[in-house]
Amino acid sequence: MEKLTELKDLAIENFSTTGLSLLKALLVLLFGWLFIKLIVSILKRMFKVIKVDKLGEKLNDIEIVDGKKLNINVSKILLTFIKWSLLIVLFIIVSEMMGLSIVSEQIGKLIAFLPQLLSAAAIFVIGLLIANFVKKSIQSFFKSFDLSGSKIVSQLVFFIILALVSITALNQAGINTEIITNNLNMIFAAFLVSFALAVGIGAKEVVADLMRAFYTRRLYEIGQKIKFKGIEGEIEAIEDISIVLKTKEGKLIIPIKDIVENQVEIQV
Repeated sequence: MEKLTELKDLAIENFSTTGLSLLKALLVLLFGWLFIKLIVSILKRMFKVIKVDKLGEKLNDIEIVDGKKLNINVSKILLTFIKWSLLIVLFIIVSEMMGLSIVSEQIGKLIAFLPQLLSAAAIFVIGLLIANFVKKSIQSFFKSFDLSGSKIVSQLVFFIILALVSITALNQAGINTEIITNNLNMIFAAFLVSFALAVGIGAKEVVADLMRAFYTRRLYEIGQKIKFKGIEGEIEAIEDISIVLKTKEGKLIIPIKDIVENQVEIQV
């Protein structure tokens, strides 16, 4: 009888202790949730004041492909990240209060991974901005020399930089990228071989035409009067491979190659 009474008292004591721990955990969870909501609300207002979304505007100006831009809300991403980080910390505290050390240990490992994930995201964003800067610089360079092909070349360089940055970010996040790296190396090697063959075999004349166009634009200008093979006229346009000459009889299109390789008289 005494044993039964002892077991009964022990069960009541355990139930009381468990119930009290559960009540404490629920209260901590409730107040913790309210505290997190308050923090997120304050940060939301702070982000508006310091204009965090300006970074998002810069990222959203980036064209991944022609006409397709990003749509990133930086403040929303940061607030979501902070909110879930605080929630994870709250879950660890509640788990420890409930005596669930295994759960808290696993969640702790997840928290240890968050800085790694954040640094990987930062590397990707910085790399994306650098890739876009290089892309625009190449386009400006081509335009300054009136060369064609700026979109193709700049887009190609953009994707190469983006691929390298993505691999670096994945490595930072602790993801094994050996297979991806090997495949990309093979693709880059194949591309370089194809490009070298194209330049060596089929693109020689194109490059020569571009050089002729460059020097022609340096020597001649629109509105200038010239005499070519006995034909007098005014330069109306200078294209990539030809010059449009306005004569008394009408318009005459002369290949730039002929202009460069023959004598031209400039009339003052």
